[in-house]
Amino acid sequence: MTAPTPGSVALITGGTGGFGRALAAKLKTLDVVPVLADLDSARNRQVAADLGCPFVVLDVTDRAANEAVVGQIEAEHGRLDVAFLNAGIAGFDSDALFDLESFLTVVDVDLFGVVYGAAAALPALQRAGGGAVVVTASLAGLSPMATDPGYSVAKGGAVAFVRSMAPRLAAENITITAICPGFADTAIIDPLREEFEEAGFPVLSADEVADAMLAAWTQGEAGAAYIVQPGIGAVPYRFKGVPSAKTATGEIAVVPEALRPPSMR
Repeated sequence: MTAPTPGSVALITGGTGGFGRALAAKLKTLDVVPVLADLDSARNRQVAADLGCPFVVLDVTDRAANEAVVGQIEAEHGRLDVAFLNAGIAGFDSDALFDLESFLTVVDVDLFGVVYGAAAALPALQRAGGGAVVVTASLAGLSPMATDPGYSVAKGGAVAFVRSMAPRLAAENITITAICPGFADTAIIDPLREEFEEAGFPVLSADEVADAMLAAWTQGEAGAAYIVQPGIGAVPYRFKGVPSAKTATGEIAVVPEALRPPSMR
């Protein structure tokens, strides 16, 4: 693993949750400054204080707030080198066949929170001469869960966002990647924790996921989605190829130049 440059500045959204705490602790040992962004509460402020990390208030569904946080980081720390877009929630229990409000709430946080965070961070990364965006997606974004359509759609959208943005960011020396953990030991599985334990089903530790997040920053391949599973570690997901269109003469059709980002023309 390539070690980050000491003094680098990292934004971690959802920074006081399980993954964020574990990542922040690892970054501090590498002399990186982790700025923890999360909803305003005494508990979240205390977590940041206990870790010795700066804390900024952020609702990731607020576009202006994302921009303000990045501006605050640049003003106080001089730069931004990596944005870990990690904030996320799961769907809510409901007896309804399809709970539209729950669906929209999850998509707002887990997908648009990523989009707003990236939009805010990219200009700062450009000003720093390059950097990275690491998105916490989920295995559900690759293999949707029937029990939580909102979460599956949001995480699948996050993976698609990463893959579609990667080529255009390459020219700016910015790498964007996604990690796709399986079930992990965080508050998201609390409603089903007993079932996991009774079944002897292995769950990831926060440290294992944090290791994958760190590796995605320091050695991630642009546009890659890394599966993280117990006993396997982090491995890149190999997307199946989509058959290309054929011309009237049977040759593979080339995508028009206007549809390709500058770095691929």
